[in-house]
Amino acid sequence: MHNIDDSSLRRRVLLTGGSGFVGMAVAMRLMEEGCSVALLLRTSSKTLLIKDVVEQSTVILGDMNDLEAVREQIAAHAPEIIVHIAWQGVNGVNRNSSIQLDNVLTTLQLYQIGRDLGIKKFVGLGSQAEYGPQSGRINESTPPHPTTIYGAAKLATYLLLDRLSAVDGIDFAWLRLFSGYGPGDDPRCLIPYLISSLLKREAPNLTRCEQIWDFIYVDDVAAAIVAAAHGNAKGVFNLGSGIPLPLKEVVERLRDVIDPSIPIKFGDVPYRPDQVMHLEADISALVSATGWRPSISLEDGLRFTVDWHRNLATKTQR
Repeated sequence: MHNIDDSSLRRRVLLTGGSGFVGMAVAMRLMEEGCSVALLLRTSSKTLLIKDVVEQSTVILGDMNDLEAVREQIAAHAPEIIVHIAWQGVNGVNRNSSIQLDNVLTTLQLYQIGRDLGIKKFVGLGSQAEYGPQSGRINESTPPHPTTIYGAAKLATYLLLDRLSAVDGIDFAWLRLFSGYGPGDDPRCLIPYLISSLLKREAPNLTRCEQIWDFIYVDDVAAAIVAAAHGNAKGVFNLGSGIPLPLKEVVERLRDVIDPSIPIKFGDVPYRPDQVMHLEADISALVSATGWRPSISLEDGLRFTVDWHRNLATKTQR
């Protein structure tokens, strides 16, 4: 586990997206490390999974599309650091919709409010989608060529914040997340889809699964984001495990956690024309800047995630 120095304790942090997949883990990590946290949440946000965090935090109910309505509440918390996770349209058809333009504008407005309030650091969550189709190990100097509006919007946001923060003298870190997984992930994503199918002993629909991908457990993602927020990390960083594996091996390991006797058939689904076959994060820059390293193995992460899904299913059946 990454250790922080005492100077980070009780730092005032404003966190957006704290009820989402990654945001929940970040919220819990910030609380564990003694920060004073304000959560900017929509009134419709489901907070049951972060009930303990909510009870110990300042909750600001508002919408990213109307930040002026909550400016005074943000000012009352007087954040030193903003950690921005919230983003609409991460999955599905909205990845290529105009909602992505709203994300750019609301992020810039959030930054401007923070700047006006005298924040010292702004940390944003980027995406591997900024790079577009690549093959092999990707470092931060790899030229980005996004092929979705989502990826282009993330990239545009990074470029704008990079220049604005330089002019304003505010520390800025942007972490491009690769394939995160864990409790609370969108059920449309690969790992929860596989778990759902296998727990029902149904054969998942799969390609030949020859892709080589880089999966990272969500608690390691949160630890990296918090380490970047507390430390001197500035600029853009890749956030992954740095340990690429054939997708077929990941599927089989997941199956073995649930029941090794379940047969799996590969190849029922054809590859997409733009299928990425090798997606691997070079995380050396982030490790060097923060001292953070992933600490949760794929085996443990998959087991934790399966256990969470099993417990959720049990609660639902009651």
